Amino acid sequence: MKLLGIDYGAKRVGIAITDDGGTLAFAKTVLPAGPELASEIAHLCVLEKVQGIVIGESKNFAQEENAIMGAVHELKARLEEMCKLPIYFEPELMTSMEAQHIQGQNDMSDASAAAIILQSYIERNKHHD
Repeated sequence: MKLLGIDYGAKRVGIAITDDGGTLAFAKTVLPAGPELASEIAHLCVLEKVQGIVIGESKNFAQEENAIMGAVHELKARLEEMCKLPIYFEPELMTSMEAQHIQGQNDMSDASAAAIILQSYIERNKHHD
């Protein structure tokens, strides 16, 4: 199953995509956060023939939702309405820092964080197929 991964940020949103079999995640692009975000992601889902979406779930060390999760829940609701695809949450603790550690800070860091989130989801669910 081909999946699209999202690392939501207040300014930039990292997007990753899997191969057709849904086994490997790749950084795809970084989109600006804003009013057109959901429609841009929905368009990408159609272009890439995506069958499911994985969104990074931002929680603190006490497992409480961070302030940004309000916007994440809004995005999820809009995508559910627009895409009619299953949408899953995957914990994203420290993924942006991990992406920067691996490749340094650059224009694709957010997309790389999305790929880490997406690959984590794939690995955690590979035995549930």
